[in-house]
Amino acid sequence: MTQVHSRMANAIRGLAMDAVEKAKSGHPGLPMGAADIATVLFTQFLKYDAADPKWPDRDRFVLSAGHGSMLLYALLYLTGDKDMTLDQIRNFRQLGSLTPGHPENFHTRGVETTTGPLGQGIATSVGMALAEKMLAAEFGKKIVSHHTYVLASDGDLMEGVSQEAIAMAGHWKLNKLIVLYDDNGISIDGPTSIADSVDQVKRFKSAGWAAERIDGHDPKAIAAAIARAQKSNKPSLIACKTTIGFGAPNKAGTAKVHGEALGADELKAAKEKLGISLDPFSVPEDVLKAWRQAGSRSSAARKDWEAQFAQLGNRKRAEFERRMRHERPASLAKALKAHKKALIETPLTAATRKSSEAAIEAIAAAMPMEFLAGSADLTGSNNNKAKSAVAFSAKTPKGRFIHYGIREHGMASAMNGIFLHGGFAPNGATFLVFTDYARPAMRLAALMGAGVVYVMTHDSIGLGEDGPTHQPVEHLAALRAIPNMRVFRPCDAIEVAECWELALNRTDGPTVLALTRQNLPQLRNSTPSENPCSHGAYELIAAQGEAKVSLFASGSEVEIATAAQKQLAERGIASRVVSVPSLELLLAQPADRQKAVIGNAPVKIAIEAAVRFGWDAVIGHDGEFIGMHGFGASAPAKELYKHFGITAEAAVNAALKRLA
Repeated sequence: MTQVHSRMANAIRGLAMDAVEKAKSGHPGLPMGAADIATVLFTQFLKYDAADPKWPDRDRFVLSAGHGSMLLYALLYLTGDKDMTLDQIRNFRQLGSLTPGHPENFHTRGVETTTGPLGQGIATSVGMALAEKMLAAEFGKKIVSHHTYVLASDGDLMEGVSQEAIAMAGHWKLNKLIVLYDDNGISIDGPTSIADSVDQVKRFKSAGWAAERIDGHDPKAIAAAIARAQKSNKPSLIACKTTIGFGAPNKAGTAKVHGEALGADELKAAKEKLGISLDPFSVPEDVLKAWRQAGSRSSAARKDWEAQFAQLGNRKRAEFERRMRHERPASLAKALKAHKKALIETPLTAATRKSSEAAIEAIAAAMPMEFLAGSADLTGSNNNKAKSAVAFSAKTPKGRFIHYGIREHGMASAMNGIFLHGGFAPNGATFLVFTDYARPAMRLAALMGAGVVYVMTHDSIGLGEDGPTHQPVEHLAALRAIPNMRVFRPCDAIEVAECWELALNRTDGPTVLALTRQNLPQLRNSTPSENPCSHGAYELIAAQGEAKVSLFASGSEVEIATAAQKQLAERGIASRVVSVPSLELLLAQPADRQKAVIGNAPVKIAIEAAVRFGWDAVIGHDGEFIGMHGFGASAPAKELYKHFGITAEAAVNAALKRLA
């Protein structure tokens, strides 16, 4: 280990030890053990300019092992990010600092993606590498040519989502994805050998990766391995054998250094062993200068890129910039307006998954290269593949439909990476019930404000004969409970188009489109200039006279509400129908708008083929609910609705009982 390298790596170790010690909380072991890997990567290979950390053609660095966040914060400070001051390092894990317990991309500049839930970083990075490959094929390698580097831990590779991710990356030959595996053999409970005996090199090779083992404390070996990986035609795993807590004389190589401060005595002994100043948070001036030079090392490459970009034609340059901003083209609004006009002229009776397919045809024509759809092996059921879409593969990188395979979690994580990379509007599809398999990545999308769209079909007992394993009953409530997640359950083809428009124009958070298998009539015959779905709910049918009953419903049950309204009218009872495509969006409206939509009818009834949870905010705890109170059953859809009492007659009887 050269003297210069050693001192630069020790700067990372010193800052990490001091920050964790001051906070009395954190994970010093990984930054201490992986400091040599990070130093080689950032000083010799990473295309990164601290003066412009959002430069489009920068290399992406993902700290998948997010518990070792001080490694990344130390690197940002040392390389010269203007926001990451020494005071921020001193305030590690404190409220309001830029150095929280795990890296959060929405909070700290220079953090590419939020990590911490293990496996998410490596899975998200697959989407980043995928986006790079697609954009390079479209705009050329002079404009898009960068690597995605990942530092992953034993825990990342134990999590199941990592298998989905590496299988996709190997199949797609994402050769610019390089994973540096901090192979230290320690987890919280102790040696990983107590729970795991997988040969990760063989595992990655079996998934189509190049993979090798090296000494993770030998800078020459690290550099040589990265150089080999850069030339590979496959994604690469470099298993770097390291000692967790490198330098701590008593705790190195043990679980004791994984997730707790070293303690004053061990900290002092570690610094003395490594030759680091005992002064907290001190970095020798010459070492800091060397790091700052590393942080500006790619300044020339960035300027060269800017010159190449300036040579693009005006139209292509504007297109690239627009897409990297996640700004939608003006043609989208025009295409959806024309689509809705056609629906008014020729109403469509169809399952909302088929109505979605019709809307997608209009969308794909308006934004053919950035509209990036995919399905977890349910393409023919999800109906989110445009007729014009070509399947993406290693040989067809301009393809704009992705066959993710039966990998819901990997799909959702990859979509986060695609969005965070920039250039695409990703959507992915499966059955609504399988959001259970995608939920960790969906939650992160909501936390990060990633504008991805989930096309979730077969949204209720209405899917019929597949039975309760496939019939979602609690899923709408569970998804609505995620902060910043928007859930739409449109009732017909018009609402589907309106919800798609809202979903694509939402770039600060994810959207779920919950769509039916069964056919539904088109209930709307007008398209006002203001999208009524944007408020979460609206009065679809007004009462003839003063309303005695308000009928609230979403999706397929709006048809039931309209039937109940007619039956009540025949009995001389005035009622109104309120379509609620997005319950949580309604509840986010100002109080006066909510009050106007909910109304003051003495009887309030909600109809939804799902559990009641969440509806009391609209109908009150004493309101009537027509829906599910347990799991479904196997039978044709019409029989199930009758069996579970989700019918117009049930709604009418509930109203009559309350009005008696």
